[in-house]
Amino acid sequence: FPSDLLDDTFQEFDSRRWWAFYTKSRQEKSLSRDLFSIGVPFYLPLVTSTKVYRHRRVRTQLPVFGGYVFVFGSDDERVESLKTNRVSRVLEVPDPIRLKLDLCQLRRLIDSGAPLTVESRLVPGDQVRIRHGSLAGLEGVVLHRRSGTRLLIGVDFLQRGVSVAIDDYMLEPIF
Repeated sequence: FPSDLLDDTFQEFDSRRWWAFYTKSRQEKSLSRDLFSIGVPFYLPLVTSTKVYRHRRVRTQLPVFGGYVFVFGSDDERVESLKTNRVSRVLEVPDPIRLKLDLCQLRRLIDSGAPLTVESRLVPGDQVRIRHGSLAGLEGVVLHRRSGTRLLIGVDFLQRGVSVAIDDYMLEPIF
């Protein structure tokens, strides 16, 4: 919220900055509803998960980074957000430009519909860019797993990310 928050067309304000809110347990969606109702811009990356309960398939939206909601607000909006009693900690973002770039790439990867795996810690690897396909232009780190090559798109600030299976021929190294 708003839908153009991560677009280049979104109007930046000098009084607003990025915050990472670490929520109380399982409060990410509730906090996002509260932020929406008071008009505070935020981004909560969600992925669809399908589980089977009592022979029924249930599709749910799960947060990519459990416990985190990214807020673009002023100090007053931060205080209003804390009044929801759903926030455990507020983390200042030291490099907001890099965070926004990481979140834009993450949103594009989620929008592609590719099956994602959440990665908890970034490991050093080769920096690459995707050359072909619907994800062309995305940059990340190559991970090698038993199941094959995966591309890690990380949010450096949190030292977390998501990975997607990808063929080696689609990648080019970044120097």
